[in-house]
Amino acid sequence: MKKILVTGGAGFIGSHLCEKLIQQNHRVISLDNYSTGSKENHIKGVEYIAGDTIDISRLVTSPVNLVFHLGEYARVEQSFADIDKVLHSNTQGTQAVLEYIRKCDAKLVYAGSSTKFADGGIGRDQSPYAWTKATNTELVKNYSEWFGIKYAITYFYNVYGPHERGDSATGTLIGIYRDLYKKNLPLPVRLPGTQRRSFTNVEDIIAALLLVGYQGEGDEYGIGHPDSYSVLEVAQMFGGSITELPERPGNRMTSISDTNRTRLELGWQPKYNLPDYIKSITTDV
Repeated sequence: MKKILVTGGAGFIGSHLCEKLIQQNHRVISLDNYSTGSKENHIKGVEYIAGDTIDISRLVTSPVNLVFHLGEYARVEQSFADIDKVLHSNTQGTQAVLEYIRKCDAKLVYAGSSTKFADGGIGRDQSPYAWTKATNTELVKNYSEWFGIKYAITYFYNVYGPHERGDSATGTLIGIYRDLYKKNLPLPVRLPGTQRRSFTNVEDIIAALLLVGYQGEGDEYGIGHPDSYSVLEVAQMFGGSITELPERPGNRMTSISDTNRTRLELGWQPKYNLPDYIKSITTDV
């Protein structure tokens, strides 16, 4: 049994991870400021601490063995208007997490962002969010070089599934479309609509995260489904009416998953696909 800290443990992905860790009989602590997390996502047996990651050393007073750091600002296009929040959470907060890890000699699993690899580049110039996530991966590596911390870096590709938010400000694309579809409202498609994404079920994300947490070491653990779809294709899978919205900054055109290391080194394979998930929504209405 390990003592494990999950930042963002009351959020979409974090709550699923906490649930699986509890099932595996670990002692689990969640640190979440509830900016997007919810008490409705609490899992029995988890110790919940409310607060920002920037205060982690004050709030989490005992050492842990493993930290899954999921608790960062996680919206791409909205980050232009929220730059103060982005820097507070993703830059200052993550540096505080690294200091905590250094002091208690824990292993870090850092949830990087697939925006780093967007459109054939490193993605850091796309948005404040993408910049912080790309530079944080370098900071994690530097902490390993400077202070010898143990780490593994993962990259998620458009996660969907139960507990995902559907509000327009903080929701995921699938969550937003799900809620609008159930209300019989038009599904918004940002122009040009041809931007492609890989979509990954949260259950597949958690399976990979656990493998990386227990066995992974270093960078480049991509976690994504090999199939990709345009935003317009996803809207059409739901059916119903579609409304077009103007293109806006940070809306990258491609995001095709690279999962070679996760598959070949750890033996991970996704079990679920997006069309089946959407079909389960549309046939349940």
